[in-house]
Amino acid sequence: MNNVQSKKRANQKSLPFFVRDAFRVCFVIIFISIILLISTFSFDIVPPILNRGIQPVTFPKGLLILIISLTLIVYYLSLKNPWKIEKKLPKPFFITLLNFVLFVIISKFLDFFLAISVLSVLVSYFWGERRILYLIMVSIIFPIIVFIFFETILGLRFPPGIITNLYYY
Repeated sequence: MNNVQSKKRANQKSLPFFVRDAFRVCFVIIFISIILLISTFSFDIVPPILNRGIQPVTFPKGLLILIISLTLIVYYLSLKNPWKIEKKLPKPFFITLLNFVLFVIISKFLDFFLAISVLSVLVSYFWGERRILYLIMVSIIFPIIVFIFFETILGLRFPPGIITNLYYY
C-alpha cells in the first residue's frame, strides 16, 4: 500500500481522454458556449430600416461559433503537445493583466483607438517581440483592421476621443 501512495500521479497520456485537464477545460468552454449559442436563437430580429451593418443577433452567434472552433483547435493541439504543468504563472501574464487595466484607462480618458494601439504594442513586447519595426506595424495595422471591421462590417462607431474625432468630424 505504501508503494502505491508514494508513486506520483499517473502519466497524463495513460489517462482516458475525459479525465485529462485539457479536455475538462475545453469541455467547460464549449458547454457554456453552446448554452449561450442556444439562447441567441430567442433574440429578436431588428427591422432592416433600423439595422446598420449585420443583424445584432448574428454577431453573438458568429462570436460563439468562433470561440467553439478555436477551443476545438486548442484541444487538438493539446493532444499533440500536452500542456506542461507550471507551479506559478509566467511574469508576462501578470504584465498583460496590468496592460488591460492601462487599456481601460486610456480608452476611457483619451481614445479607444489609441488604447488598442498601446495594448497591442505592450502585449507584443512583453511576450517576446523585440523588433521595433514589427512593433510599429502591430501598433498601426492591428487597430486599423479593428476599426475597419467595426466601422464597415458591423456599422458601429468608436466612442469619441483624440484620434477618432479626427475621422468622424
